[in-house]
Amino acid sequence: MPQQVRFRLDDGAVDAVRALRVRAGSDPGDPAVTVAAAAVIPDAARAALDAEVRLLALPSLWLATLGTVAGRPDELVLAAVVDAEVLAVHAAVHDALAGRVRGPVAAYLPGTWLPHCVLASGGPAAAFAAVHPVEPVRARVVGVEVVDGRAG
Repeated sequence: MPQQVRFRLDDGAVDAVRALRVRAGSDPGDPAVTVAAAAVIPDAARAALDAEVRLLALPSLWLATLGTVAGRPDELVLAAVVDAEVLAVHAAVHDALAGRVRGPVAAYLPGTWLPHCVLASGGPAAAFAAVHPVEPVRARVVGVEVVDGRAG
């Protein structure tokens, strides 16, 4: 699994997404929104990302749409409404990482990324039926973190 840059969400949003995951029959886990991913995000990239994020006003997300993401039809996701503020922060993250990571994952690059939280990683039709209709979740982004998928 690649290393990921994720938006960490406020406690209320985390609780709301966890409740949806439980209703969908999935592991509640730690919900977050992946912003970028690469095979390796070295220390220099992390330092550049940290410097950039300190200058940004982190956005809020309106997680409101149930669906799937291209290339992963077995997942049910709660996708965010995309606005200029969210896209600007996403672009800034990628500007900080550009040329500094190895093996960037195309699904998270500007122009292809759909901000979302995974609700279920199997049986999306049954999970959809279990959570539909869904109340939108207002999620404040409270931090940006790098997670090493290889280490768990």
